Amino acid sequence: MLDLAAQDYRVADRDAAPEVVEILKLKNPAEKFAKLRESQHPQAQFLWACFRDLFHYSAYHLADIADTARDVDFAIRWGYGWAQGPFETWQTAGWNQVAAWIAEDIAAGRAMRDAALPAWVTQRDGVHAAEGSYSPAKNALLPRSSLPVYRRQRFPDPMLGERFAPGETVFENDGLRMWHDGDGIAVVSFKTKMHTVSDAVLDGLQEAVARAERDFAGLVIWQPKEPFSAGADLAGALGALQAGKLDLFEAMVANFQATSQRLKYSLVPVVAAVRGLALGGGCEFQMHSARTVAHLESYIGLVEAGVGLLPASGGLKELAVRASAATGPGGDVFAELKKIFETVAMAKVSTSALNAKELGLLRGNDKVAFHAHELLYIAKAEARALAEGGYRPPLPARRIQVAGDVGIATFKMLLVNMLEGRFISEYDYEIAERIATVLCGGEVERGALVDEDWLIKLERKHFVELAQQDKTQARIAHMLKTGKPLRN
Repeated sequence: MLDLAAQDYRVADRDAAPEVVEILKLKNPAEKFAKLRESQHPQAQFLWACFRDLFHYSAYHLADIADTARDVDFAIRWGYGWAQGPFETWQTAGWNQVAAWIAEDIAAGRAMRDAALPAWVTQRDGVHAAEGSYSPAKNALLPRSSLPVYRRQRFPDPMLGERFAPGETVFENDGLRMWHDGDGIAVVSFKTKMHTVSDAVLDGLQEAVARAERDFAGLVIWQPKEPFSAGADLAGALGALQAGKLDLFEAMVANFQATSQRLKYSLVPVVAAVRGLALGGGCEFQMHSARTVAHLESYIGLVEAGVGLLPASGGLKELAVRASAATGPGGDVFAELKKIFETVAMAKVSTSALNAKELGLLRGNDKVAFHAHELLYIAKAEARALAEGGYRPPLPARRIQVAGDVGIATFKMLLVNMLEGRFISEYDYEIAERIATVLCGGEVERGALVDEDWLIKLERKHFVELAQQDKTQARIAHMLKTGKPLRN
């Protein structure tokens, strides 16, 4: 920051005054703004002045710069990443009371300018309501545009006071809700925090597929807001491990794998509509879907290595299947595996949906959507197109060519160099070695043919063995506590 006395820059003192912090913690916006204005602390006065002049400026220029208050709020939200625009913030804080405070400060010469608030400000209780947002030019609340392009947004970005029809519920449990709009395509949305995958989500997904096969043409997995899924419920998994319930833990892993397989072999197309994070199990669910439609800003990754585990919801199995299919009979499957081994072993997360294709986490025919609020529309259209095209699930992969013991040995050679160069720890080496073992189909001959069940069992075996290690449990606990990976 610039030190005015010294006329030079120094390290910023970012500590806010405790009394101001307490005000900012208040949940009630009206109370928060009242306390800011009443406080004599310079920091509180500064904050109130910033908001007061923002509200004053926005109201004064609204008639000249936008059709409605909605346009201004969206511009600020989308352009600056605010949770609410200036008019929304003002209205939640108490429209008339804040307007009176602004007028009082203008009259006292405390505002940035002495221009009076427009007359319409004091003639209303706010600018946003269920029927629309205020337009000074028409002196009325105007609804959203009904142009066809906007009808692609089943759930547009909600403005203050807006609610959208939730669709008709098919069924719901503690983990998810299945619903539809009467168009033949069912939608599943998770109810868990960060859309993590719990036992209720697993059971619900299997039930949703069964109901979709019976009553619908397709199924879409879509969340009303980011993320798509942060992966497995680590807290529940750690609890089962620490309680010594190994059988329960292994059954949970097997259920996870069974759910992924159920998605892949559903008799109706399952489309994953991905937005935001799709990590671990969330990534594996979209890998097992018939098609993925990913918003451009999707961050996809198999990140289990970061918590001392390996992907075991069919992710490694699916990568091995894809490598075999890309190679063809008698080809060098190791060359295909090498492309994605580092992605998994280093727990890489894509920087975008396009990057996810480069990393091999999305398929070439998966779609990328550039508008987040059109994601559901596009995903449903994909599901409908697949159904109308006579969709049939793939046949179970029974002749998967694997790299075998030679592939594992080659990966070990690469890992030894990384270990000796201190790029990875000894435990990172062990985890990566197990990942290589599963990807290569285990200690079998190079070029051997295995089936999916073989790879799934191999996944589960190494996952459960890693989960029992103290270092893995330490990594899980550290991630739950800090949100950051532990390198031990």
